[in-house]
Amino acid sequence: MPTPSMEDYLERIYRLIHEKGYARVADIAEGLEVHPSSATKMIQKLDKDEYVVYEKYRGLILTPKGKKVGKRLVERHQLLEQFLETIGVKQENIYKDVEGIEHHLSSDSILCIESLVEYFRRDPSRLNELRSLREQMDMES
Repeated sequence: MPTPSMEDYLERIYRLIHEKGYARVADIAEGLEVHPSSATKMIQKLDKDEYVVYEKYRGLILTPKGKKVGKRLVERHQLLEQFLETIGVKQENIYKDVEGIEHHLSSDSILCIESLVEYFRRDPSRLNELRSLREQMDMES
């Protein structure tokens, strides 16, 4: 089981490979706002734990295990963004909020959130009711 920090790296690596076709230490470090030396240490740990194959000066690739975890992490992140959008969280807060909660939810909680998002997606009138309730609560406070 990867740590929250390892998850951040795997998610970032997965996204970079998906977007650019490759992931470099410098890009990973920049995206995570860490020093390249810190990124290198974590990538070496991910290599040791068989999530990536890393060759100094040549880059890295995700192993099948790393791809599976990275994909799951990206999907979790997207689901949580969608959930927060659905319930009306302000756009400027969504990314930071997802980053704050994504590592602390059980798979059970994720499944429940996924069901709730789907519940609202299937019947937009439910979403309108939620938004009306929120507006009423905002006016009361």
